[in-house]
Amino acid sequence: MNIVFMGTPDFAVPCLDALIKAGHNVSAVFTQPDKPKNRGHKMQMPPVKEYAVEREIPVYQPLSLRRGEDGEKSLDILTEIAPDCIVVAAYGQILPKSVLYLPKYGCINVHASLLPRYRGAAPINRCIMNGEKESGVTIMHMAEGLDTGDMIISEKTEIPDDMTASQLHDVLSQMGGRLIVKALSLIEAGNAPRIPQTDENTCYAAMLTKEECRIDFSDTADNIYNKIRGLSQSPCAYTFLEGKRLKVYFARRLDLDANAPAGTVTAGEGLCVACGKGVLRLTDIQPEGGKRMSDSDFLRGRNVPAGTLLG
Repeated sequence: MNIVFMGTPDFAVPCLDALIKAGHNVSAVFTQPDKPKNRGHKMQMPPVKEYAVEREIPVYQPLSLRRGEDGEKSLDILTEIAPDCIVVAAYGQILPKSVLYLPKYGCINVHASLLPRYRGAAPINRCIMNGEKESGVTIMHMAEGLDTGDMIISEKTEIPDDMTASQLHDVLSQMGGRLIVKALSLIEAGNAPRIPQTDENTCYAAMLTKEECRIDFSDTADNIYNKIRGLSQSPCAYTFLEGKRLKVYFARRLDLDANAPAGTVTAGEGLCVACGKGVLRLTDIQPEGGKRMSDSDFLRGRNVPAGTLLG
């Protein structure tokens, strides 16, 4: 099948790789523009572009598919390629009608949730933040709504109690690669189902904001634990210690009562903090300007006495 692939982050790379290994002709890749990164602000290619460049696949990086000169040029390119199908995986742009209905088989999306739940930009993070016990990948026909198109196939996976968003990300990205190849086989054979989504039991996985990554210790230890897992490794939950940002990558719930105000460091082994209900030990942290480390290593080099307030 002649395919145009649209995707940007690490999540999309296994999907692109699976398409190529399955023998599909990927005529072009569309991805987001390069962005400056780290302190040196050196321009860095998105992971999908890096993969495509290595394999000499033509890459296009329009600022928008929907308007302006970029949108017009992109439509001209797509019309010339005349793809049988456009496969989309975490591209980061909304496709206009002119693109949605251009390919013979339409546009097919790889979405990292069990639709209709967790439509939107951050399904992996919010699934874990909400304490869900399972997730999965859905392959769907794209429509004009946000992740509302008819479903083709899906697959579930359990979420262990200690799994982080980055770990679930890796599981789902590999699953997405397997499923998109299967879905395209069904489409070519004319056997692909179209399962309409309902609006019952749906929820929206909005893009994460920097402020909501800040830990509110007045919440329960269970909820904060899920939040930390759901934001690890990126963008990462954080708090403040003596005015300096402290990133928190992982924590453990302790079978203790919080006999101190929320956010107070309590006596005990490690960096233990009272919550609105329960106590958390912040086991995997990164101080501002420092390296990621265990709480034990952190406390060996810094005195944080009981009674210190985090927030």
